Amino acid sequence: MGQLLIERRSQATERIQRLQQRLKEAEALCKGKACAYITGSVARGEASPHSDLDLFIVSKGTIKDPHLTRLDEIVIKADLIEATKELGFPPFSGDGEYLTRHIISELTGALGHPHDDVNNTFTARLLLLLESKPLLGKRVYDQVISDVIAAYWKDYPDHKADFQPAFLANDILRMWRTFCVNYEARTQSIPPIKKAKRKLKNYKLKHSRLLTCYSALLFLLAIFLLEKKTLSPDDVKEMVVYTPTERLEQLLKLKRWAPAHDALRELITRYESFLTSTDYKEDEIVRKIMNGSLTLRFDNRFGDLVRDAMESVGGKNRFHLMLIV
Repeated sequence: MGQLLIERRSQATERIQRLQQRLKEAEALCKGKACAYITGSVARGEASPHSDLDLFIVSKGTIKDPHLTRLDEIVIKADLIEATKELGFPPFSGDGEYLTRHIISELTGALGHPHDDVNNTFTARLLLLLESKPLLGKRVYDQVISDVIAAYWKDYPDHKADFQPAFLANDILRMWRTFCVNYEARTQSIPPIKKAKRKLKNYKLKHSRLLTCYSALLFLLAIFLLEKKTLSPDDVKEMVVYTPTERLEQLLKLKRWAPAHDALRELITRYESFLTSTDYKEDEIVRKIMNGSLTLRFDNRFGDLVRDAMESVGGKNRFHLMLIV
């Protein structure tokens, strides 16, 4: 790990702690009823001073009878908006469009249903497992993680000796294979400045989403082989604790995966270079894209390294083959 990631992780931790200290009223309203968890670059421990805050609010209860009342939800959102403003975070993206509340049963009950994508429960559920950090209501946050994992591990009791997380793995692959493609498709026939902003966002997402998704698959694949070719709910909980780059670092600590170490080290190095390339205010980068002085292209070598690491760790075992066939 380079100096950039060391500094950014420290800064992200400090910013989250300062935000939690400021959100005393919101924390009191969430206690035992709901949680708010951060995703995005802040949660991944790699945010620049210009990064905004992405988060989800999840309540216990039912859709008809949520434990977090509508009025309490409004107060929490107002507290979040004021706190982020005071601490220098950019405004919530989409004018707060994505600052919505979900119910735990929505995240678990939507698995495999067509409305999963439409209601944004797919994104909320996957980012919870792949790159989240608790902001409010830590106990409820832990419960949400347990409940979501249990929904993916329904068949585990009958297959403890050889469980492959096919459902979860498929959703992770779906997030990577569809999200950026759809986003790029939406950049057509729009004003130049909006197109430039979408190009920038797509460039960022392709690198961050690739590492987020495949660091999780690499981690699960490694544990699957270490743990007698099975995966338990606790294995996934261990994965959730680590950020994407930390997962790669965990694999670097194990001699078993020495054949993958060169690829993993270069992945981290190239990811730090990507972070450096976007360490400017959005308006400045957009202006350079529009005047032609900056061209953003996905680093194909980055993708090749992910493939190499997957092949070195997977070794074409049955779980690995399930991921690529």
